[in-house]
Amino acid sequence: MSGLRLVTMAGPPTCGKTSVLRHVLGHLQAAGRKVGVVKLDCLVTEDAQRYRQAGIEHVAQGLSGSLCPDHFFAGNVPRLLSWGVDRGLDMLFLESAGLCNRCSPHVRGALALCVLDHLGGVRLPAKVGPMLRSADVVVATRGDLVSQAEREVFALEVRRHAPKARVLGVQGQTGQGTLELARLVDRRATVLPADELRLRFSMPSAVCSYCLGETRLGDERQIGNLKLLELPS
Repeated sequence: MSGLRLVTMAGPPTCGKTSVLRHVLGHLQAAGRKVGVVKLDCLVTEDAQRYRQAGIEHVAQGLSGSLCPDHFFAGNVPRLLSWGVDRGLDMLFLESAGLCNRCSPHVRGALALCVLDHLGGVRLPAKVGPMLRSADVVVATRGDLVSQAEREVFALEVRRHAPKARVLGVQGQTGQGTLELARLVDRRATVLPADELRLRFSMPSAVCSYCLGETRLGDERQIGNLKLLELPS
């Protein structure tokens, strides 16, 4: 990858991913790193404009539309890496839409960040799948809006589900804690291995009638992957 270092960022909607990343990118640029960012979302996003307003030059965005946003993410990773290489970037950040807590857009060999909002409650880490459990760094936002006891329980829950991850508390609006995060990212992000690109965890199985555009309901309309709810007798 000609020296390009990749960082993936995932997390539930409105948890503060873009706010945190704007500060991190700014710190890295100030340290002399040539950085870029790609935001992959669903129906609409203005985040590319927000990044440019923050002084980030190399910005791209894409909308998945009717396609699962994290499948859209995974399908575009190779060409996004080529885009970063063509621009001579030192580091490229890929920010996912984060709609499905089950999804896992982290790439083997790339530094993986997961952003979680304290306002999601102390049980939130138990509800988040591989995008948390396969992360290298967990960024906990809006800790100023909860009590010290809630922050401590939240951190314990994160460590229970992602025991190998580093946990950092960050304020996306003020930027508090983002310099430490930027330094950690710069220190730990590495160039991707030369062999084939692979996800850290498989995506959810998703080929069914509704994936193919079916709108009518009923067992007779179902093809492909189907999982029926087991109801009590």
